[in-house]
Amino acid sequence: MTASSRVSPAERPVPDVGIPSALADSLSMAEQYEYLRTRLSRRRALVAASAFAGGGLLAGCGGGGGRAPSAGATPRPATGRVPGSAAVPFGRHLAFGADPRTRMRISWQVPSAVRKPFVRVGPTPWSLSRRIEAEVRDLHTPGVAGRRPALDQYYLHAALDGLRPGTTYYYGVGHEGYDPADREHRAGIAGFRTAPARPERFVFTAFGDQGVTPDALANDRALLGRGPAFHLHAGDIAYADGVGHGRESDLYDPAAWDLFLGQTETVARSVPWMVTTGNHDMEAWYSPDGYGGQSARWSLPDNGFDPRRAPGVYSFVYGNVGVVALDANDVSYEIPANKGYTQGRQTAWLERRLRELRGQVDFVVVFFHHCAYSTATHASDGGVRDAWVPLFDRYRVDLVINGHNHVYERTDALRGGAVGRRVPVGATTDPTRDGVVYVTAGGAGKSLYRFPAGVRDSHEGKVRDRESVETFHWTASRKRRPDTVEWSRVRYTGYSFLSVEAEPAPASRLTVSALTQSGERIDHFVVRRGT
Repeated sequence: MTASSRVSPAERPVPDVGIPSALADSLSMAEQYEYLRTRLSRRRALVAASAFAGGGLLAGCGGGGGRAPSAGATPRPATGRVPGSAAVPFGRHLAFGADPRTRMRISWQVPSAVRKPFVRVGPTPWSLSRRIEAEVRDLHTPGVAGRRPALDQYYLHAALDGLRPGTTYYYGVGHEGYDPADREHRAGIAGFRTAPARPERFVFTAFGDQGVTPDALANDRALLGRGPAFHLHAGDIAYADGVGHGRESDLYDPAAWDLFLGQTETVARSVPWMVTTGNHDMEAWYSPDGYGGQSARWSLPDNGFDPRRAPGVYSFVYGNVGVVALDANDVSYEIPANKGYTQGRQTAWLERRLRELRGQVDFVVVFFHHCAYSTATHASDGGVRDAWVPLFDRYRVDLVINGHNHVYERTDALRGGAVGRRVPVGATTDPTRDGVVYVTAGGAGKSLYRFPAGVRDSHEGKVRDRESVETFHWTASRKRRPDTVEWSRVRYTGYSFLSVEAEPAPASRLTVSALTQSGERIDHFVVRRGT
């Protein structure tokens, strides 16, 4: 979330088509969606009336259809197609299916409507013999007069199942009039590797809060150099909604997604880019829960409690590590626009999944957006603590990764909110004995935040330990309750990402490192059970 919400309601600008800031604060996502639908429907009626009378006073207010519900039910006129050869695919991004050993999802964009989209797949770049049809999910975003034009976006998705574990595949995306097998299009061919049949050493990377910036691009280049098997993005992805709560302006720029997916393609075309939802990813234009846009853009594992309604909730197993993605918007006290939308079903699913994974894998990693434990600008979310921390403790989760605060911060091992064991830089911790380590990895690319006044950075090469930090956490009444905490072990104000090396038996350990965009290490520690 951005840190620019200190403007009083009276000073905040109100967009031509949107929700007044003072009103948005009191509305759920479903209520915001209905508000936009109603207001846009009224504007369409005025447009039709003025057009009948020869007026045409309100330009730029479109209707909408598409796979994901859009802001308004009035069908829009069919648009002309450009030749297929001119519609060049972009924004390719991979994601695992429910089983990373045998399933991969390939997604991409095209600049205009196309016919018969497909993926070609093969064992070499010059032998793409298998052809798989793709699904189109289009989004229509109405225009706002004087602020943005209406925009149609076309997302395509292909499901690859029945793949061989531990195998490299090559692919190209196309449609009628554009075949990736043709010589002039072969530069667009990319590759990926499925998860191994048995646990092997591998690396994965993680961060949150990226957006489209030069620093975001630098982070992408740095993490690609780690050779990750997959990447975890802990919410606040493209920042098309630049505020994240309607507090300053409801202006929304869907074209930010085109820029983001273009920026990310250098990594995501070959490394599965596994996302979950942050507060900036709730977009009231497309569906009552705010996730219609995310459902159109991403194809994620469909093994969560309700993949249609909560696309950012799922899990997968890679080697000896189980990964669980959660939607913290469901439990957040700080930003309650979607609080309680799953009616407790996500938390019940989480407990079932943690119980299952504990008997299957060596390590369990959970990632989501809002911080359980952080001292920076947004501090800690009491809703996350109340709903999920007891489960993390009960099932001895090995690592929790968050975003939201645009810094790097890492706790000691915690049990019941208290320090179970100090974990200085370079230390080894055992979750069965010590507790859970929480990492805030929110320095992916957006403007940086600060730690409390007088609290300095403390990291590898510049350790400045302090006994306590004065901070706060959000309560159910949306109040800030002061805290004096002793668990803030590592702090870094700069762009960075997490790199985790997983090793199977006999070593059976996670080596967790935090790296700057230039590759400098600022933190490292080891998670090893039963030490």
